[in-house]
Amino acid sequence: MAGQGVAILGIFVADLAFRSSRMPAVGETIAGSGFALGPGGKGSNQSVAAARAGAAVRFVSKLGRDAFGDIAIATWEKEGVTPYVARSETPTGAAFVYVNEVNGENAIIVVPGAAGSLSPADVEDAREAIASAAVFVTQFEQPQDAALRGLEIARDAGVTTIFNPAPAIAVDDAFYGLSSFVVPNETEAAALTGFALQSLDDARRAGDWFLARGAGTALITLGERGVLVHGRDGSTHVPAFAAGPVVETAGAGDAFVGAFAAALSEGLDPLESARFGSAAAGISVTRPGTAPSMPHLAEVQALLARG
Repeated sequence: MAGQGVAILGIFVADLAFRSSRMPAVGETIAGSGFALGPGGKGSNQSVAAARAGAAVRFVSKLGRDAFGDIAIATWEKEGVTPYVARSETPTGAAFVYVNEVNGENAIIVVPGAAGSLSPADVEDAREAIASAAVFVTQFEQPQDAALRGLEIARDAGVTTIFNPAPAIAVDDAFYGLSSFVVPNETEAAALTGFALQSLDDARRAGDWFLARGAGTALITLGERGVLVHGRDGSTHVPAFAAGPVVETAGAGDAFVGAFAAALSEGLDPLESARFGSAAAGISVTRPGTAPSMPHLAEVQALLARG
């Protein structure tokens, strides 16, 4: 990898997180036990995770000219993330995050707002940020054509590419063919492949599905079961890291992707990088929030040292 650091294309939204014992039924109002407003959006969360894991990070997105957009700028300034961000008259996006107060599981509704208008032309404007990186990451909370253009720019420049197909949307195989690594979670992998991932053999079968469509390597995150690193030369299961009681799982996937990208950008091999990402995810679930839950490099190194 000739470039340096990590470039991430994605969205920022303000996370409005509500904690309660269950989701209300349609027409029902229930009492919650907690509320928080903070930075979110998969791409932005992954940027924070990668920066805290030690990478130099550039983030490509679009924001509104509003208070939520100001939260984004302040977050990136605090975390050392360099924004390549256009401003729009469309409001910055927001996400409703339901967190089960008993087990920390979550459900999310996201509205991308201004970042929903990210276009291939916007991505072209950030070509230098993408082409000069060691690793490029994108997802599907912004429009597909913008994500595809980012992958094309990165691949043409010889940059290692990570495609996180979230939300899970059926797409042309070109996305997978441009991906050095495709990183779905088990729910996304099931939605894309059409079968449930009830065992590691199912995960390997899903990995084969992604490889057959052109992906270099499939990393399928399996929650408390860890992650499967599945390539053409073999398949390795990396167990999850237990760092303490689970408080909230909403940021775990983004912690993994961001830390995995950071480790790759520092020259670690894919398996070492997957272990690094798993350790970061293991720490993140012990804390509330998404971006605020991302661990710092020293914390990840300490957990890895404990084995």
